[in-house]
Amino acid sequence: MALSAWSRSRAKRVFDLACALAAMIVAIPVMVAVAVLVRLTSSGPVLYRQRRCGTDGCEFELLKFRSMVHNRRNPGPGLTPAGDSRITPVGRMLRRWKLDELPQLFNVIRGDMSLVGPRPDLPEYLADLPARQRQVLCLRPGITGWATLHSRREEEVLVTVPPEMLCQFYRTVLLPQKIQLDLEYGTRATLWTDLAVLAKTFSAILNRNSRKIPQCPHH
Repeated sequence: MALSAWSRSRAKRVFDLACALAAMIVAIPVMVAVAVLVRLTSSGPVLYRQRRCGTDGCEFELLKFRSMVHNRRNPGPGLTPAGDSRITPVGRMLRRWKLDELPQLFNVIRGDMSLVGPRPDLPEYLADLPARQRQVLCLRPGITGWATLHSRREEEVLVTVPPEMLCQFYRTVLLPQKIQLDLEYGTRATLWTDLAVLAKTFSAILNRNSRKIPQCPHH
């Protein structure tokens, strides 16, 4: 499966950098307010840092505002079903409006991530991918993406799965579906598809009750 010229181009990187810097300027007051809120309402660091798989399988440190209880005795799985007891009250609000993802603008500026691409996953889930699915690692991971739009209710699906089967269900059912969607994006990615995905992402956040499946953007 041949990826589009845009998907790994210098132009996409320039677009990401320009948009991330502009968004950072606008988002700084919100990020400061969120940081203070997280600090005042639960113990632990403001930022959550986790190793994720990036371009060509190289690991990097993903940044988020912490939305879960810190130093839990049982850390639990690396998956988050709806209603997960590990999430703090403030964390639920942050996750609902995707405010916990704002620090990933720093990841975009550093070059770890793109605005649009596959969501960066835990190395353990990507270690044994078959050759065709490993093509997804050729794409720079994104804050949002085509698969992200389709799986935005993933937490509601995960809550229906027995806890002991969560990881297996994710590896064998959800992850292959997401990789297929991300590879479809990668073959047709252009500036216009990235703009369309970003617009659909903002729309999905603002209209959380919509169950309409978005139509695949074309250039």
